[in-house]
Amino acid sequence: MNLSFFDQFSSPSLLGIPLILIAMTFPALLLPSLDNRWITNRLSTLQLWFINLITKQLMIPLNKKGHKWALVLTSLMIFLLLINLLGLLPYTFTPTTQLSMNLALAFPLWLATLLTGLRNQPSASLGHLLPEGTPTPLIPALILIETTSLLIRPVALGVRLTANLTAGHLLIQLISTATTALFSTMPAVSLLTFLVLFLLTILEVAVAMIQAYVFVLLLSLYLQENI
Repeated sequence: MNLSFFDQFSSPSLLGIPLILIAMTFPALLLPSLDNRWITNRLSTLQLWFINLITKQLMIPLNKKGHKWALVLTSLMIFLLLINLLGLLPYTFTPTTQLSMNLALAFPLWLATLLTGLRNQPSASLGHLLPEGTPTPLIPALILIETTSLLIRPVALGVRLTANLTAGHLLIQLISTATTALFSTMPAVSLLTFLVLFLLTILEVAVAMIQAYVFVLLLSLYLQENI
């Protein structure tokens, strides 16, 4: 029973070939391609409005030097948002429930922000490791603590996204299994659990959107510290 609950997080395969690459690239195929016409359809207009809204929200914490990262951050936001939402559909696979993938996204981007700060303002970047006015006996311990907190940032980004999505998927499967099992014996209780399942699904849609936004927002805040 326990193993069957966690089978949904194993990468699907066909003829021994992992299908996680298709699960990652398929959401991009759903986006309508832009053309050079002056008058576009409603779907393209809605897409442009949504992208502008995301870009505006992500660029608020950044100064003008950080606006060159707009394409990277906006693309990452749309990528995570589509994957998280499509993963809630039946018979689908959510790649962001894999810690390896989330760390592969978090670590290079975090390292890019860190190297940007060390290249542009090395004194200010290293100064974050030792706040001004620190007593001399506490300097070695404080440097060690600040360095550890700096290095743990990409791990926290990946684990946060993985844990929230994994917990939501497990709850949905547990409650749906209980709803199916109780339908023949206790229909009233099954109806109640179905209502809970419906409310939980709405909550998970919100969690999928919020976690994608939080992931990219924290990256933008790390970038702001280094520019």
